[in-house]
Amino acid sequence: MARTGAFGRAGGLRWWTAAAWFGVWLGGLAAVAQDDGVPTLHAYTNLVQVPTLVLDKSLQPLPPIAERRFFVRFDGGRRFRATHVRLEGDDPISLAIVVDLRQQYPGWMNNLDAAVAALAPLSLTVRDHVSIYAADCSLVRSLNDAPADSAMLQRGVESVLQPWRLRVAERRKQDCKSPWNLWDTLRSVMREEGTSRGRRVILVVTDGVDRGSKTSWSAVREEAQGSGAAIFGMIQGDDVFASYHSGNRSSTETFGALCDFSGGMVMVGTERNLAEGLKQFVSRLRGRYIVEFPRPYSTEAGTHVMDITVDKLDAVIRPAGVTVPVDDPAILNSPTTVPSDRSNAPVLGKPREWPQ
Repeated sequence: MARTGAFGRAGGLRWWTAAAWFGVWLGGLAAVAQDDGVPTLHAYTNLVQVPTLVLDKSLQPLPPIAERRFFVRFDGGRRFRATHVRLEGDDPISLAIVVDLRQQYPGWMNNLDAAVAALAPLSLTVRDHVSIYAADCSLVRSLNDAPADSAMLQRGVESVLQPWRLRVAERRKQDCKSPWNLWDTLRSVMREEGTSRGRRVILVVTDGVDRGSKTSWSAVREEAQGSGAAIFGMIQGDDVFASYHSGNRSSTETFGALCDFSGGMVMVGTERNLAEGLKQFVSRLRGRYIVEFPRPYSTEAGTHVMDITVDKLDAVIRPAGVTVPVDDPAILNSPTTVPSDRSNAPVLGKPREWPQ
């Protein structure tokens, strides 16, 4: 089994310290002799690519930022300039849409099928792949990594909402012996989506309240950071107000922190503007920056905290995460390996504790 290293970002929103893990595909160059005696040069990339949200203090997009202004620092060590930075643009997205039917007032999602269908073909294209889930008395999936097509998206959402709509029409109460709660649902979805293509994103239509999961929120955070899944929440405006003035304030803030740590954010919608809110969500994805730099020097398996900053800019910065393999000592010590140039590689500082 390959060893892995992980990196995260510290930042801030509310009283939480936002953090995420980051991926590196490690290596160098190795010339390997084949059976016929002809040496073959194998190249292993040595760069980290981190999808990163950069927003103003009101969580709105900023004007384009020059790549020379992006800096990275590990574990409080010396900061270094990113090698290359670009907008994410039309990079393929692997999107899982999760509908939380356990939320207090799910009725605001009556038009969710039409709103999701409206994302294609302009916001989402056939290069993007979508899975659709709903959590209620069971966790069901209608689409599985399917190319984004408007008609297919509509049928996918209709399918997962059908049992709930039937129950509402018949005025039957929800009676779940083993309901799927928010943290358990997210962890299961991330594991189901583990082999998906494109940049991994989860959109949760929810009120942000967990109602008794066996999984802890910190375990979900670690799963998201380690799997590279950026979590975004779409919460009804009235639900946010109600949660803050009931016993669920802590749970709602925890969901917000989970999104922050994974490189996502919480967005507020209403039944009237749901379609526009979903388009804005995809626009946020397309507007992320892909921050690229060499992997840190002497990386060992474990967790590290990484700060991404923009020179002379006070902004909200949230990178997504990726888990990465660490150099195999056998390859490093092989006489056929051409060592990587580590003159520009960042150096780790002292590891810091992660918030629980």
